[in-house]
Amino acid sequence: MEAIEEERLSFKDGVKDCVPTLLGYISIGFAAGMIGVASGLSVVEIAFMSIFVYAGAAQFIICGMLAAGSPASAIIFTTFIVNLRHFLLSATLAPHFSKYSMLKNAGIATLVTDESFGVAAGRIFNRQPINDRWMNGLNLTAYTTWIASCVVGALLGKWVADPEKFGLDFALTAMFIALLVLQLESIKASKLKHYLLLIFLMVAAMYIFSAFVSVDLAVIFSTVIVATIGVVTSK
Repeated sequence: MEAIEEERLSFKDGVKDCVPTLLGYISIGFAAGMIGVASGLSVVEIAFMSIFVYAGAAQFIICGMLAAGSPASAIIFTTFIVNLRHFLLSATLAPHFSKYSMLKNAGIATLVTDESFGVAAGRIFNRQPINDRWMNGLNLTAYTTWIASCVVGALLGKWVADPEKFGLDFALTAMFIALLVLQLESIKASKLKHYLLLIFLMVAAMYIFSAFVSVDLAVIFSTVIVATIGVVTSK
């Protein structure tokens, strides 16, 4: 039955499932484009950065470091560290796409974001099927929306000096809270205590690690440790 449902999943289904996350992409993309202009980048440069970097946090960091006059080596290294979490995201999804070719997997992994991972993880958590067509619909919708939003934000940047005053910086946080609530609603009452304990451990681990390493590394270390604990203690 599950195999039949997986076969029926289409590119269009992925597009539909991406729609609830688009406000996050649009608002943060606008802000990224505006900040890019403020840091001295042209609209064309911002467009190319959104195409080839395609990472909100990294793009904000790049703009900030460019404005501060940081060397290219420092920018590249910092961006690499910030985006290390994508190894974890792709590794988590990889078992569900193992039957596809390396080329297809590379295409999927290249466009995975925090948001698209959240949507895919939600389906996996709820034991709903996913396939390459669905994932491509999800990823490409997010990708094109992000590029368009960054470009529009860059075009509007000369008129809006402070995007944060419109609350655009909080939109992404709000979207992830909504995704978390949707997942918690589907958890059985008997397992809710276990998941809440894991959330507490994640917060505690983040707090401890951030005292010794950067926040980005703290996220990676905490995720690996708490995810391992979750797998071992899951019943």
